[in-house]
Amino acid sequence: MSSSNKLQFIVDERARLEREGLLINIRTIGSPQGAWIVVDGNRVLNLCSNNYLGFANHPKLKEAAARAIESFGVGPAAVRTIAGNTVLHAALEEKLARFKGVEAAIAFQSGFNSNVATVPSLVGKGDLVFSDELNHASIIDGCRLSGADIIRYGHRNPQSLEQELGKHYPPGSRNRALVITDGVFSMDGDIAPLPPLVEIAERFDAMVMVDDAHGEGVLGRGGRGAVDHFNMHGRVDVEIGTLSKAFGVVGGFVAGSKIVIDHLRQKGRPFLFSSALTAADVAACSAAVDILETSDELVQRLWSNTRYFKQRMRDAGFDTGRSETPITPVMLGDVKVAQQFSRRLFEEDVFAMAIGFPTVPMGKARIRVMISATHAEADLDLGVEKFVKIGRELSVI
Repeated sequence: MSSSNKLQFIVDERARLEREGLLINIRTIGSPQGAWIVVDGNRVLNLCSNNYLGFANHPKLKEAAARAIESFGVGPAAVRTIAGNTVLHAALEEKLARFKGVEAAIAFQSGFNSNVATVPSLVGKGDLVFSDELNHASIIDGCRLSGADIIRYGHRNPQSLEQELGKHYPPGSRNRALVITDGVFSMDGDIAPLPPLVEIAERFDAMVMVDDAHGEGVLGRGGRGAVDHFNMHGRVDVEIGTLSKAFGVVGGFVAGSKIVIDHLRQKGRPFLFSSALTAADVAACSAAVDILETSDELVQRLWSNTRYFKQRMRDAGFDTGRSETPITPVMLGDVKVAQQFSRRLFEEDVFAMAIGFPTVPMGKARIRVMISATHAEADLDLGVEKFVKIGRELSVI
C-alpha cells in the first residue's frame, strides 16, 4: 500500500458511518451540568446527563474542591504507589467502604479503569469469565485483557448462567471462575437479578463481580447500590462503582473484602501505572459521600421525577422498554429516525441524544432520556410536550 492511500480505510469507514446513519455527532457544552445547560451556544433542557443527583454543580462539592486545590495543588504529579497517594485519597476510600458496608475500597481514575484493573487481577489464562451478554464495554475490555476464556450467558438469565457454569466449570475444577454483571444496564435501565445469580455462583464456588456504575447513588438505601437494594451484603465479592455519574465528579472505585482490595493495590495496572486522581476530584467525591450519608432527599427526588416522567411518556404512547430505573429509553428502532428525532428535539430546545449501533443492537436505536433530581416538574412536562409534538410529526406515536 502506498503512502498516499494508507489511511484511505479511515475515509471509507467514515463514509460508511455517515451513509448508515451511525456517525457520532459530538456536541459542545458551554455551562455547568444541570436541568438546563448551554449546548452549541443554545440554552436547552438537559435530558441526557448522568448527573442523577445534581452533584456535578453542587455548591458543597465545589467548595470542597476549591479548598483541596489551596491545600494540595492541582495535580498529584505521580502514580499513587510512588508519590501520589494523599491523605485525601485515604479518607475517600475509608468513606466509600463505610458507605458501601464493606471492609475496604480503592479509588481509580475512572469506572472504566476500575474494570480494566480488576478483571485481569482476579482471572487469567486458563480461567473462566461468565459475563452477561449486555455487559458494558469496560467489562468486555477487562475480560479480554485478562486472557481468560469468556463465556456469555443470556441477559439477566440465571438459568442460562447455570447451564453455562455446568457446561464449562465442573466441580473440582482447578481454574478460577468469575461471574460478572452490570448492576443496572446503562442502555435499557433494567436491573440484574442478583439474588439468583449469586446463589448459582455460590453453588459453583465462582467469584461474583457487579459493576454498579448506574446503581451508585440511585438504588439501595440512600443510593448505596444494587447489592444493598437486594440486601446481598457479604455475598458479592467485588463491587465496581463510578464517581462520575450520581457522585457528579470523575473517577471510579472497587469495594469489597480487605484481601481483594489489598490485591488490587499490588496488581491493578491503572493503579500502578497511571497518575492518581487530583486532589480537587477526590475532595469533591468525599463531599458527595458525606451528603448521601446524611440525607436521602436527593435520591427520593430522583425517583419521584422518574416515576412522573415515565408515566407521562407511557400515557402518551411511547415505548420505554424494560427500564426499572431513571434511565428511560424511548425506543424508536431505526437509527435514522432516532437521529432525526434528536435533531428535532434540539430545535425545540431539548437536549436528548440518539443512540444506535454499536452502543445498542441493530434495529434498537433509541433516545435515551436521563432523569435527574435537578429537574422540576415543569421541566419534565416540557420534555414530554416536545416528545409528543415530534413523535406525532414523525409518526412514532
